[in-house]
Parts: sequence; structure tokens; C-alpha cells
Amino acid sequence: MVHAESRPGELRVTTGPGSSQPPDYRRPDGVAGSFAPRPPQPAYSPPPATVAPDDEQVYGRPAGSGPFAPPAGARLVPRHSDRPAVPPVIAEAFGPSPAAKGGGFEPAPGTRLDPRLGREESHWWKPGALHDPWRDPRSPYWLGRGAVFVGTRPEQLPAEADQEQDGAAAPDEEAPAAEPRARAGRFGLSALVLALVVALLAGGVGGLVGYFAADRAQQVLHRSNVSLSQVNTAANRPPGSVADIAKRVGPAVVSIAVKTPEEYGVGSGVVIDKDGDVLTNNHVVAAAAGRADATITVTFSNEDTTRARIVGRDPISDLAVLNVPVDRLTVASLGNSDKLAVGDPVVAIGSPLGLEGTVTTGIVSALGRPVAVPDETGNSQVYLDAIQTDAAINPGNSGGALVDAQGAVVGINSAAALGTKSGSGSTTSTSGIGFAIPINYARDIAQQLIRTGRARHGSLDAQGRTATAGLQQGAYLEQVLPRGAAANAGLRNGDVIVAADGHAIIGYDQLVVLVQRHRPGDRIAVTFYRGSAKRTTTVTLDSA
Repeated sequence: MVHAESRPGELRVTTGPGSSQPPDYRRPDGVAGSFAPRPPQPAYSPPPATVAPDDEQVYGRPAGSGPFAPPAGARLVPRHSDRPAVPPVIAEAFGPSPAAKGGGFEPAPGTRLDPRLGREESHWWKPGALHDPWRDPRSPYWLGRGAVFVGTRPEQLPAEADQEQDGAAAPDEEAPAAEPRARAGRFGLSALVLALVVALLAGGVGGLVGYFAADRAQQVLHRSNVSLSQVNTAANRPPGSVADIAKRVGPAVVSIAVKTPEEYGVGSGVVIDKDGDVLTNNHVVAAAAGRADATITVTFSNEDTTRARIVGRDPISDLAVLNVPVDRLTVASLGNSDKLAVGDPVVAIGSPLGLEGTVTTGIVSALGRPVAVPDETGNSQVYLDAIQTDAAINPGNSGGALVDAQGAVVGINSAAALGTKSGSGSTTSTSGIGFAIPINYARDIAQQLIRTGRARHGSLDAQGRTATAGLQQGAYLEQVLPRGAAANAGLRNGDVIVAADGHAIIGYDQLVVLVQRHRPGDRIAVTFYRGSAKRTTTVTLDSA
């Protein structure tokens, strides 16, 4: 057993009777004092560096070289570096000319230049060219005969120099200066008058030639007595033709322009009653909902315009109703979308890209097509139980009419397939695929909006996605709301619904549109799988 007794500045360890400490670590017998002081140690000196011969040969100083200069840590004395000699070629090219005095520059650098101008003659003038007065800058000149020096300026052109060059004295005659100037004036005026006369004659002749040529061409290419024939046979437009449908239904389809301080959009609408109610898509007018600074303008087929107000909106079905203060309206005839068959001819009427009264034709491509499209915010999805058609539906057609061969509205144009995105990120473009909301469903929603301002839909109180396991497909429930309609019926997260209300369910979109067609409180039978066990239950729908 080890005991430790401490005093200020000392630590003492003793070994008791029952200690298991080895004897190597015990103090010698009879020693009770402190440790002896440590003897003085010599100053530390690093061991001598050992350099390999190969490294010495590569990195060592050359043979015969002295020590480093200056020594390590010494302060260098500032001094100019030695200037290398200028190569002879550079000195010859850029140095002073040989004629310079003393071999230097003339004047020497720093010398003040004499401000007086020099008297050097022109570089192209040579004293030996006195016989050529045209090169003498001091000779008098005028229009006329060539300059002949006759001694009029002896101080500049001495007669002796002229005689030395020509070998004979110049004739002692003086040409009058006025005569050449008079001749030049008379010649210039005559030439000007002659040129003017010639120009006038040429212009007159050219004008006459052009006039007769143009008159002849007019007689050849144009005839004043022409009269084209016209056939009075009427166009073949039997009742039920596209032209007949467009003429009868077109006035009931309007163009809708929505303007806010941030955006401007154009859509379409259908007049559904004589009180001025207009049925359109919710995403057409959603930007103006609840805003005092937004305006909704409706334009009719006769170009009349008026302001409209929102009666009610239903984001779930993507439908909305507007009201316009107009008494005399053309009201559309609402048909029965349940009577449609795949292949029936249809006509789409609306304002694509703001082009009012545009008519496109096609057929019914499919019925009961569950489609999920983005809502007005682009975040969540709107699920449509849609009519698919190949009639061209473009931006601006939304809210317009899909009409059958009898001129009855069977659908409200809503969306067009813009393309699909592959896993690699590329987009596949599509054409000839448009969707319309069936008029039977739209009529019920419109009536609720006109009566109460809102529409009621059944709800399962669950969220999910389409699931595929081998050959089995269904609606996989990802999140079931506690105490909601699905939870009260015994459905849980992870259940896969394969049938509802007597219809096979192959995707989540199909389940949603089927539930939306019911009212709150309706009961529907549901078949689902939980793991490998197949079960059935009855769900009482809640209100969406």
C-alpha cells in the first residue's frame, strides 16, 4: 500500500507493509532526505552533420570556390551593379552619328536649344535646278505661259547663275501679266456656258426618251379596261359543318384578359347563361383573385369589351365563373359529355396566343383520361377526369369551348401535353394531345359556384402515388391523415388500393378523380392490399 504525504514544495511517497511495489522503485534503506541535486550538464552541441558523398558531389560548392560572400547574416553594402558593354550593333544603330562633335549627341543632353528658326532650304530644292522654275518655291506663278526668269528678281536668281546653266542669256522681254489672266477668264466663262448648254440639252433629250419609254411600258403591262369574272356559286356549308358550328357557337365564346401590376395573361371563356355568367378555367383568373389593382377584361366576338368580376373559383377542378354586366348575350348550348364516343368529331374554339375566335378541329381521342397538371402556382397538382382530343389546344385556349358536331359544348378546354422528360433530362415534344374538362362535371361545379361561391368535393384524406409491383398496379398510400376518411375506414400507410366504387384502380391519379366526382358523405367500396393480404372496406368520404 502506497501512502503519499505532501508538504509545501515537496512530494514524498513511502511504501507501507502491504505494498506490492517492486523493490526497484523503493528508496534505499536509510535514505530519508530529498534527491541529490542534478550534476551540471555540458552545453548541448548538435552532432556534426554527415553528408553522403553523392549528395556532396551534387549539392556541394564547386571545387576551388571560396566561402560564401557575404557571410550569412552580414548586411550588404549598397552599390551599383556593373553595366555590361553595349554590343557594337546596338551602338551603331542607336548611338550618335559620326558627324556629331566629340562623338556625342548634338546638342549635348540638357543643352537649351536656340529658339530661332533655321534657314535650311527645302530638302527637294537643289541650286542646280534653276532651269526648272516649276521646282523653285520662290518663283512667281500664275495661269498662263510657263515661268521665264528675265531678271525681274536679280536678288534671288542672279543672271550669272542662269547663264552658267543655259549657256546663253535669257531674252530681254517681259510678258505682261494681265494678258494671261484675261485669257483665263474668257476661256473659263466660255467653257462654263458651253458645259451648261450641253447639260441642258442632254437632260431634255434623256427626259423625253424616258417619258416615251415609260408610257410605252405602261401601255404594255397595264390595261384600263380589264374586268375579272366572278362565280356566284355558294360555298358548300351544310348544317353541322365546321363553318356552321363556328358561326353559331363562336359568339358565345369570349376572350379574357387578366392584368395585374406584375403580369398579363390571356385566356378564353364560355357564356353559360343570359345573366352574364362566363365559365372558364381557374388558372386563367387566379392571378386577379382578391386584388383591387387587378382587372379582368372580356372581349366578345363583335370586338365589344367590358369588365368582369369573379363569381367563384374552384382550384380542385380548375374551374371558375365570371360575371359581365351585359344584357344581350349569345348563350352557348351545353351538351351531354356522357354521350361522347372515341372518334367523334369535335371543334375547339378559343383565343390561343390572344388570337380571338380561333377554330381548330379534331376528334375525341380518349375519354375518362386521368391527368395531373400544375396549378396556377406551379407547385401542387390539379387532377382532371379529362376528354382527350387531337384538336389543337394552345396557351390562350384555356377556358374555351370544345363543341360536338351538333354545336353543343361538351367540354372546357384546359391543358395541352407539352412533352415528357426522360431520365437523362431531355424533353420529348408532343403534338395533337389536348385535354378538356367534361361539361357534365363542369356544369355541376359552375352551378355550385354561382349559388354559393364555392364547390364541394369528396376527399379520401390521404396522399399517395402510383405503385407497380410486377403485374400489379394500384394507388399506394404514402400518408393517411389521422382520424380522416381513409383512417376511419381502416386504411393505413403502405396500403395499395386496386379497386374503388366498382372501378379498377391502376394509378393514384385515377383514384383522385374518381373520389372528386363524389360529394362529401358519399360511401364507396374500396379493395386494397396490405402486404400480400387482400382486403375490402367502405370509406365515407370527407369534404375537400
